[in-house]
Amino acid sequence: QVQLVESGGGLAQAGGSLRLSCLASGSISSIGAMAWYRQVPGKQRELVAVITRYGTTKYADSVTGRFTISRDNGKNTAYLQMNSLKPEDTAVYICNADVLGGSRVQYLEYWGQGTQVTVSS
Repeated sequence: QVQLVESGGGLAQAGGSLRLSCLASGSISSIGAMAWYRQVPGKQRELVAVITRYGTTKYADSVTGRFTISRDNGKNTAYLQMNSLKPEDTAVYICNADVLGGSRVQYLEYWGQGTQVTVSS
């Protein structure tokens, strides 16, 4: 089985920074796109940033210029560097990845459990 585990969330002040990590583990042959979403209670899950296996990135307008997504294919890990944090960035941040498992012939989508990010004003 494949698991995605996020880490690095916590409390930050407005204007501060946090770095999130997402480690994919298990029987993995290849990982395609990796992404970060965020979820606020009562609101729709929002795509924050996505990165392809080859490093092409895309960001939500609300985080462009402040957040940077990156990945280390050798470590099966994606990162989200969050700078100039705002109170409205407060959410559960959830990792998503398309993974080709060891014995499979197609990529499947996996989700992590999420990590809480709280930004105080």
